[in-house]
Amino acid sequence: MFYGFVPRSRFLLGTAGYPSPEILQQAVFAADVEIITVSLRREGRQGSAFRELLSQLNRRVLPNTAGCHTVKEAVTTAYMARELFGTPWIKLEVLGNANTLQPDPFALVEAARILCADGFQVFPYTTEDLVIAEKLLAVGCNVLMPWGAPIGSGQGLRNIDALRSLRAWFPGVPLIIDAGIGAPSQATQAMELGFDAILLNTAVAKAHNPVAMASAFAIAISAGSQAYSAGLMERRDMAVASTPVFGLAKFG
Repeated sequence: MFYGFVPRSRFLLGTAGYPSPEILQQAVFAADVEIITVSLRREGRQGSAFRELLSQLNRRVLPNTAGCHTVKEAVTTAYMARELFGTPWIKLEVLGNANTLQPDPFALVEAARILCADGFQVFPYTTEDLVIAEKLLAVGCNVLMPWGAPIGSGQGLRNIDALRSLRAWFPGVPLIIDAGIGAPSQATQAMELGFDAILLNTAVAKAHNPVAMASAFAIAISAGSQAYSAGLMERRDMAVASTPVFGLAKFG
């Protein structure tokens, strides 16, 4: 699904902001995720202790260029991440607005072009815009990560119609909802639209009980995926009786 890697779990979990390393570890195990995201800046601050924790988690690492605002900054961070973690995977963030943390589409596409040309397998954090999606695919991205809402906002899927169009327009492209998911029900909704996975961090890390919340999200994401695969009933404008009229008993 993701550059030749087919994960068993459709849940990707971030590693920032947990109350303690122990709770992070418990949350990862409770979520039963196979892929975790790691900010290079956070790893750099905590050094060998955090690398030891990653080793204990024994999960596939998706390094993140979190906090980058320019092409040069994002590309440089990606090269450092590849050297440090030994993986061509990179979650590419190039932010254009300090308040909304919305991606800069022009810088994002350019950074993706540079990295894809040099062998990186890029997971671009983008919006639900179809044109940007087409340009990212054209420069070599095989996965897209549209936001549901601004990072850390917990607003869920703020533009459902556009996300539905994105899914329909690119039926064969792995699409991961990244950012804005604040509740398990929102994650289920995204999976019911046919998205391939959910990446989140804040909703688990900042929960009163991160471990229990991680488990709740895992269940919700699995349920949404199963529901989509099973075939959801179409929404109707009028009522349709579940009991047939013919064959009913008549009285009087």
